[in-house]
Amino acid sequence: MTLSHSARTRWVIALLMLFTAINFADKSIIGLVAAPMMADLGLTVTEYGAISSAFYLLFSISAVVFGFLGNRVPGRWLLVGLAVVWSVAQLPVAIPAAGFGVLLATRILLGAGEGPGVPLGMHVAFTWVAEHKRAFTAALLTVGSGLGVIVGAPLLNALIEVAGWRSPFLVLGVTGLIWVVAWLLIGGDGPYSVASPAADAAVAAEPRIPYRRLLTTGTWLGTLFSGFAVYWGLVLGISYLPLYLTEVAGYSRSSIGFLASLPAYVSIVFMLGGGALAGRLLRRGTSRRLAQGVLGGVFALVSGLSMILLTRVDGGATMLILPLIALGFGIGNAQTPLSQAAVADTVPARQRGAALGVWYAVVSIASIIAPVLSGAIVDAAGDRATGFGIVFDLAGVLAVLGGLVAMVTVRPDRDAARLGLGGAETSRAAAGRA
Repeated sequence: MTLSHSARTRWVIALLMLFTAINFADKSIIGLVAAPMMADLGLTVTEYGAISSAFYLLFSISAVVFGFLGNRVPGRWLLVGLAVVWSVAQLPVAIPAAGFGVLLATRILLGAGEGPGVPLGMHVAFTWVAEHKRAFTAALLTVGSGLGVIVGAPLLNALIEVAGWRSPFLVLGVTGLIWVVAWLLIGGDGPYSVASPAADAAVAAEPRIPYRRLLTTGTWLGTLFSGFAVYWGLVLGISYLPLYLTEVAGYSRSSIGFLASLPAYVSIVFMLGGGALAGRLLRRGTSRRLAQGVLGGVFALVSGLSMILLTRVDGGATMLILPLIALGFGIGNAQTPLSQAAVADTVPARQRGAALGVWYAVVSIASIIAPVLSGAIVDAAGDRATGFGIVFDLAGVLAVLGGLVAMVTVRPDRDAARLGLGGAETSRAAAGRA
């Protein structure tokens, strides 16, 4: 059966959403298994933080390397390679004898495979859609991260209770291999790809701009800082929120799967709503500064304020705590697709993979620092409640600053004009539709 272009586009975007969902399920599993794993292996919070941070040891380097490869190698095969690495990295943890060393090594390998996943997935997705659809398409893919938590957290948590903390690693490894088969059957690069014959002339007409100029625009630097701040909070939600909810907030183990997925619900709503609103604003002629920079900055600002308030609410005030958890660790992620679309709008198509890869690599450095630093803060604080209060305050302040910076500095229209990219995207889009 031969799919029409529109049908195949929908299938490809759906598979890329699933790709992102598996990516985030792989990341989030470490938080869900934290308590039973620490008890079984006798780990301190600092040691657990080291395992969480190990995931990001090669994450950034890999994102940069594959970002530049994405300028030259078809995304179809790069994504296959990454998904295979994810799957192979998860399987050894399921072995009963696997201890701290195996966990450390496999998390490093997993991070090396997943580091380029999101930016490369975005890069491939952008080859299937026109410019004005990028924000919503990026939102759809980022929704995959929320689905990975919403669907994965309760199921994996139930699996942990039934079959032990090692069992989810086996399930996720097999799921990744199934995705590879589906992608080989349907996936690939779209008509807006730089490798598309129809787009060759338009892409060739674009200037090749030195990376020192591309990576020093206000838009790139502004989204970089705000993205770093948002990612700091995101990794805390993945690594420490389940632990905080059980050991400080006093929630039962059986409720953690649902509570840990609350931010994902908020994330999906605001990612879809934010992406749709940004697309509508752009179609009406609104500046990208408002549609991407200011709107994304508001999401980060609300996230930061919610994290700051979280530990100041009475533990018994569930009706206040739950919205703060959901907003604090969920709404900030809605800024990410707007930031990625803003970066994509200020670079030539043939340099987009590298620009997104470098951006994601620097942003994800937050994921290396946050778990280890947070674990050390909690251990040094004397009691968990005080420690987590400091940890969430730090994350909240970073997010607030990130939101304010984005509102002021993210100006894709101005930066694209300064780089001489005005009108290039329109020509390329026309060639892609030809």
